[in-house]
Amino acid sequence: MGMRVVVKIGSSSLTDDGGALRHEVISSIVDQIAEVRAFGHEVLLVTSGAVASGVAGLGMSHRPDDILTLQALSAVGQPQLMASYAQNFARHSLMSAQVLLVPHDFVNRQQYLHARHTLLRLLELGCVPIVNENDAIANTEIRYGDNDHLSALLSHLVSADMLVMLTDTPGLYTADPRKDSAAEIIREVHANDPLLSVAATGSGSSRGSGGMASKLAAARIASWSGVTTVIADSAESHVLLNAISKDRTIGTTFHPHDRHLSARKLWIAFAADVEGQIAIDDGARNALTSRGTSLLPAGVVGFSGVFDEGAVVDIIDSDARVIARGLTAMTSLQLDQARGRHSSDISHLGIVEVVHRDELVLLQ
Repeated sequence: MGMRVVVKIGSSSLTDDGGALRHEVISSIVDQIAEVRAFGHEVLLVTSGAVASGVAGLGMSHRPDDILTLQALSAVGQPQLMASYAQNFARHSLMSAQVLLVPHDFVNRQQYLHARHTLLRLLELGCVPIVNENDAIANTEIRYGDNDHLSALLSHLVSADMLVMLTDTPGLYTADPRKDSAAEIIREVHANDPLLSVAATGSGSSRGSGGMASKLAAARIASWSGVTTVIADSAESHVLLNAISKDRTIGTTFHPHDRHLSARKLWIAFAADVEGQIAIDDGARNALTSRGTSLLPAGVVGFSGVFDEGAVVDIIDSDARVIARGLTAMTSLQLDQARGRHSSDISHLGIVEVVHRDELVLLQ
């Protein structure tokens, strides 16, 4: 029986040191997708390279830093990138389809279902969906951050069996192999491995936005969606087919968790900007972790940040550990009035919960 596979390839693999598209890499990944499809598997491709393509297309000597120019460059580069993919897929008599997603597609239930149905219909029609963030118009404050996160959320959206992240390294190492000659590759990471609690920090090359920590965070999203993830070297021969065939000598395999979160909770946990922190006492911590309750004002001992209702906040315990993340039902001004007080004392606010349990994700 065929599998449904999301394949992600990053800018570090797709572009050369000068920022130009490496057409031989695009040709190789398309050949491999065609090979995998011939075995009866469905494939969705998440590709970077639009900004890098735009940099080269406009003859710039380097990648700029300001958001507005980067968004404009993605608009220049996206059609060039798609044209290269379309030409290569045509060699195999395959039709590709461009799909540009925005974070709202994952947060809003109706839009989430619509995006899912569109993507599944494309697969039914025999197309290879090529997915990217709509960089040219994405709100700079509400975005995925990088295609690692997008590929993991997409895997959840389409109920993929596997996410294969192709990069410029053979997998995850015990240390940075460029700095430590004793570094060894890690072949398997299980669902409760501490590695999967890593935060997305650090970046990769100057041509891309996601480093290995970002890929670890994406693997964690996929794991919590019940999706197996493989991080492998894009330059390795037949890497895609070997990864799907569960060849454990290929890259690093991250096994799925038995905990499956909804798309909305995945978004809260991993892909949203955090606008503040709420510190709670031990009683509130026990209520959240043991009884699955909502966070009430009585257990709040302090907070930081200025935020509106619906903001994403981290919830920290008395040891300053982040134990949960959620969407606030209160503004920071209301929380300042309500913290430490019982519900009966704040009835005039019209809100009795700081974070409702349906909008809260335990991270511990």
